[in-house]
Amino acid sequence: MTLTVYIVCAVSVFFFSGLLAMAGLGAAFIFVPLFYYLGVPLAEAVPAALLLNVVSLMFAAINYYRGGLINWRIGLPIMITAVLLAPLGAHTTPFVDKRLFLGMFSAFLVFAGCIMLFYKPKPRLQPLSRTIESGAGAAVGSVAGFLGGLLGVGGGNFIVPVLNWIGMDAKVAAGTTAMVVVFASLSGFLGHVTLGGLSPVFLGVMAVMSALGSIVGSQMMKTKISSSQLKKIIGVLLMVIAAKMIFDIVK
Repeated sequence: MTLTVYIVCAVSVFFFSGLLAMAGLGAAFIFVPLFYYLGVPLAEAVPAALLLNVVSLMFAAINYYRGGLINWRIGLPIMITAVLLAPLGAHTTPFVDKRLFLGMFSAFLVFAGCIMLFYKPKPRLQPLSRTIESGAGAAVGSVAGFLGGLLGVGGGNFIVPVLNWIGMDAKVAAGTTAMVVVFASLSGFLGHVTLGGLSPVFLGVMAVMSALGSIVGSQMMKTKISSSQLKKIIGVLLMVIAAKMIFDIVK
């Protein structure tokens, strides 16, 4: 690979890792087409992008943990069920019309983006009970894991707006989702073939840039951005992801 390719990839990985880490989302859906366009074989671009998801969100999740922005009571059930259901979704893919599901998921993302941009949940007078939080987490994780495996997209796109809809603070929702997506992406990475001929130097440089971007982005979210501003950022990101999916369907 040329020096120009390295520079373009490094700057893009730093920027998008930081931006999406603010929302607790992975940037694999951006990295895959970017790497592929720049000449990385698809079979190597996919696992590389998933591994960068793990790297960036691992650092973000550590930052959010230190800031008390992870709800473990609802996050752990989401993580467990998402990891368990993702393989089922992946094995279901050959038997369904993927374009139809992508269209339905795109419509959901538009709806979820509108929720993040315009819906203001009423503050709860009392916190949810442990049983309700665990049950809600298991339900959200099951759907997110199955859809993630079925469509090959990050389940965080589904988790963040649902957690906000049930009344969770936007920052805690993003922090909790980041922790979940680390393990979901790791599961997806391990489910793919090995990296093969992908340059270890390329992967190492991109991993460093992803980690640095994630640290900067998560720190900004924790200290510089309010919950209302974060909701707007997430809403716009969900709209952009939906637009990309619709483009993939119609092209």
